[in-house]
Amino acid sequence: MFQPVSLFIGLRYSRSSKGNAFISFISFFSIAGIAIGLMALFTVISVMNGFENNLKTNMLGLIPHVEISGEGHSREQVKQLQTALADSPYVKQVSLYQHGEAILQTNRDLHGVLLQGLFNDSASIYKVRDKIVLGDWQQVMDSHYHIAISRYLSRKLGVNLGDKLRVIMPNASTYTPLGRVPSQRLFTVAALYETGSEIDTSLAFSSGYSLQRLLKQNDTSAPNLSVSLVEPFAVNDFLAADAQLLSSYTYTDWRDSQGTLFAAVAMEKRIMTMLLALIVLVAVFNIVSALTMMVSEKQSEVAILQTLGLTPQQVQQVFMIQGLYNGLIGTSIGAVLGIFLSANINELLNLLGINLLAGMSLPVKFDVISLVLIAVGSIAMSFLATLYPARKAAKVNPAEVLRYE
Repeated sequence: MFQPVSLFIGLRYSRSSKGNAFISFISFFSIAGIAIGLMALFTVISVMNGFENNLKTNMLGLIPHVEISGEGHSREQVKQLQTALADSPYVKQVSLYQHGEAILQTNRDLHGVLLQGLFNDSASIYKVRDKIVLGDWQQVMDSHYHIAISRYLSRKLGVNLGDKLRVIMPNASTYTPLGRVPSQRLFTVAALYETGSEIDTSLAFSSGYSLQRLLKQNDTSAPNLSVSLVEPFAVNDFLAADAQLLSSYTYTDWRDSQGTLFAAVAMEKRIMTMLLALIVLVAVFNIVSALTMMVSEKQSEVAILQTLGLTPQQVQQVFMIQGLYNGLIGTSIGAVLGIFLSANINELLNLLGINLLAGMSLPVKFDVISLVLIAVGSIAMSFLATLYPARKAAKVNPAEVLRYE
């Protein structure tokens, strides 16, 4: 036998195959419940993180994280601000930028979009080039009145590469003998992009110079600034750190247009985590039941151990170790199965014949910190579940228990 003696006895009780079959079943059920709950939690958290990461990449990569309006300032002032913001540790890149609400019209249909005008120095901060599936992105940037639309919009409007569509700007108009007429121009479809997200339905791209002409702006007009952050979710930190530079400017950030969607995803992740955590909680309560029954069954043995010199504190540690053993085994099995299931979830779905919409695959992203916190939380709940039964065992009176033995 090795020291400490409470650890030896606790592990001996945990691994013992003899005894009350019902107590053994309860203990097995608690281990299985913790393992299944943790496996489900790991899988759901990893998939939800994958979805959130895909949204961040596909949607936030195509829109400004912070847009600073150049209205009321000269072009030189805007460029000075661009240089100053580029030194911020939160900023990945600052670029000249223009946008306007537009209506795309063809013989088949019309559709409202946000038309983004990118300048040559800003092409790199947007990941449009990586999303192009047909056509030439550089032609959009170098040629006048060329446009990049999504593959979804090309099908909806019935246009292909090289076709023309009419771009109407309701907010920019001219007066004619027939009255006020919105600014409009024929654009040539030069590229098609696809992100597989909601952004495909509402975004189109052209060169900043083409959009400025369509908006009736001259070349000396101050464009807006588009700020791309290293971490889009750190927008509050960026705004607080550079508040003095932005004090005289009007700005908006990505939360104004896409914040509701990301808040919904975060809320769904929290609710799913809470619901699945209940599985682990129920399994932890089984530890309480099993240990309580174990204490009642082992009263005579506890009393004998106390007469041999085991202190009440050591008795308490025996049953705490037994309960923690179940929690550690369940957590370890659940963590391993959860990581395996998350890493191979698409293969398993294909094996079961479950096909997702349009042949999509579930995105998976492992957040080590979140997974470790979940595992630690499971072990902590298992520890708390041992306190009451262990305290009850420590209060066993050897004289009363052994009186009639």
